Amino acid sequence: MHETQTAAATTTTIPIPALAGLHHVGITVTNLERSVRWYGEMLGLVQVMEEFYPGGRVVVMIRPGTAVDIGLDSHERNEGEPFAPHRTGLDHLALSATTRAELDAWHAYLTAKGVECSDIEDITEPLTFSLFSFKDPDGVALEIFYMDQEV
Repeated sequence: MHETQTAAATTTTIPIPALAGLHHVGITVTNLERSVRWYGEMLGLVQVMEEFYPGGRVVVMIRPGTAVDIGLDSHERNEGEPFAPHRTGLDHLALSATTRAELDAWHAYLTAKGVECSDIEDITEPLTFSLFSFKDPDGVALEIFYMDQEV
């Protein structure tokens, strides 16, 4: 005989705590020095710290005057395989432009620096936004994204 048991649900109401925003993103890279150089030259990030930990190290880079904070991690066990968005983990990282003109300027800037970028896509349904995508030296998928907050 099989018995089915149902646990009595506890109905304690606990409110969901507030979040202030996204603090930082950590990206595993295959060549830390190359990636530090690329994120500095292409996105204007500057190194603010380096930390060593068992099995690796991280260089933390920020974009001064913004909340953009990216950690570039180098792990001793990294086998050098390229980034693949279909694996569990990061699919892509989207950075915000404050205006559509800024999005256009980013596209022109990165293209002039030799970064292969998609065309700018203007989406109107179900939300209105514009974006383009590109990749870092390890193939990590990046986007610059603009959404008019007044729409």
